[in-house]
Amino acid sequence: VFSWNAIIVGCTHHGHCEEALRLFWQMQWECVKPNIITFVATLKVCANLIVLEEGRKIHACIIKNGFESNVFVGSA
Repeated sequence: VFSWNAIIVGCTHHGHCEEALRLFWQMQWECVKPNIITFVATLKVCANLIVLEEGRKIHACIIKNGFESNVFVGSA
């Protein structure tokens, strides 16, 4: 998961938000379990792109993975 996070965060920081979001969904497709860093970075991508529906899908993933009460995810 560390490598996925590094690539997603890197894409986000360099303005490649669509690519970061695509990588998040590819990560899910390949059954790599996201962690807190993954979700924080991906929520930032959704905010940057103003994509509400994607944000809702990611929120569902956050709940599914048990991170809904995590303070870092909650403040993202």
